[in-house]
Amino acid sequence: MDGLNNSVVSEFVLLGLSSSWETKVFLMLLFSLMYLGIILGNLFILFLVIFDSHLHTPMYFLLANLSLIDMGVSSTTVPKMISDLLKEYKTISFQNCMTQICFIHIMGGVEMVLLIAMAFDRYTAICKPLHYLNIMNPKMCVSFVITGWITGIIHAMSQFSFIVNLPFCGPNKIDSFYCDFPRIIKLACLDGAKFEFIVAANSGFMTMGTFFLLLLSYVFILVTVWKRSSGDLSKAFVTLSAHITVVVLFFTPCMFLYVWPFPTSTTDKYLFIVDFAITPVLNPAIYTFRNKDIKVAIKRLSKRGPYVKFC
Repeated sequence: MDGLNNSVVSEFVLLGLSSSWETKVFLMLLFSLMYLGIILGNLFILFLVIFDSHLHTPMYFLLANLSLIDMGVSSTTVPKMISDLLKEYKTISFQNCMTQICFIHIMGGVEMVLLIAMAFDRYTAICKPLHYLNIMNPKMCVSFVITGWITGIIHAMSQFSFIVNLPFCGPNKIDSFYCDFPRIIKLACLDGAKFEFIVAANSGFMTMGTFFLLLLSYVFILVTVWKRSSGDLSKAFVTLSAHITVVVLFFTPCMFLYVWPFPTSTTDKYLFIVDFAITPVLNPAIYTFRNKDIKVAIKRLSKRGPYVKFC
């Protein structure tokens, strides 16, 4: 085979989301609109953060990077899912399947670090407001982003190095709309138990560790606000509600797939629509409609009219 190892399989068949023609047409229109919303919504946030000097703050720097990652995660899966919906025979080459897996896990790792950074930013702003600018300085913000990419690459490559050399001699059908480690390991022509453990230990530990670290940061914030405001937690809940919503949506599918090695039920593929389509399209709405600074920035942009100075 002209592939990455000595496998007989040169391509995988994706079974997709549905066999009903009417459902396929509906899903194609739905996901096309969602993908358009993902690209336009996240590009709009990037545009605002870059060109509005009032948004040149640590929180919005991290938000802009989250928007970039959301577009990347969606673009690795959603366009192919849309194009495959009306195809009778959905295939992906061995090389493209491995590439898709790598990008999913690299950007997933980056997003986890960014969510931790955003939680740390809110913790610092609420619990240590007098030291906020000293702690969340530009160097710290850039360090978070670089750490995210390094973590994502190490996270993906540490699993990929084991999986890419597995022998694949058939079957080659994947009951999903995308490639991922758990389903690929099930197709290997050997006992993949130890490889399942490696992926579960890596992705599962990273998912649960990040999730509990985020929950811990929110608890610290709520306790701090509760002590300072004589039991009034409304301010903290308003501040954290967007972050908590994003975290719950992002981590729920990951915990279902990676924490237990390895159920790979048919429901998993539907759960991951949340990560690839729903969360990326909701993020701009969550951070736009529930954020005062973004609303003010939009008003400033609208007052400038069609001719906006970029200098």
